[in-house]
Amino acid sequence: MLDRDGPVPLYVQVADVIHRRIDSGQLRTGEPVPSEAALEAEFDIARSTARNVARELRRRRLVHTVRGEGTFVGPAGVPRAKPTRAKYAIIADDLAARIRRGELRPNRAIPSEQVLMRQYGVAKVTARLAVSRLREQRWVVTVPHRGTCVCDPARWPVNP
Repeated sequence: MLDRDGPVPLYVQVADVIHRRIDSGQLRTGEPVPSEAALEAEFDIARSTARNVARELRRRRLVHTVRGEGTFVGPAGVPRAKPTRAKYAIIADDLAARIRRGELRPNRAIPSEQVLMRQYGVAKVTARLAVSRLREQRWVVTVPHRGTCVCDPARWPVNP
């Protein structure tokens, strides 16, 4: 894409897409803007480019960022959309269902954090929390330097 001043930076092009989604009502006031990880996955961009997208949207006064929570449509102080369940819990529940169905088998590795990040469009900390939840529920066990594997069915939770 070119304008009269030369090529338009990639982060501006992606910010334009998000801007159009806001204008069209696809993203409404109070709703979260896609995370850096989601932007990386959708647009095949680097994390620094995704970070610049949020910066550009803030410069345009379309969004605001709440430290530790994310970036939301609208100015600071507007009521945010009621959050659904935490993403890490949704991911953990999905993986537990796959274990129960036999898609992920005992003594075999579950998808790595990197794979979970790509599959679900989440940040590393979210993928890590999902695996931690599975560990707490005794669906999986993590062996240092080996990875995380599905536990023996005898150790699985009784009432999942």
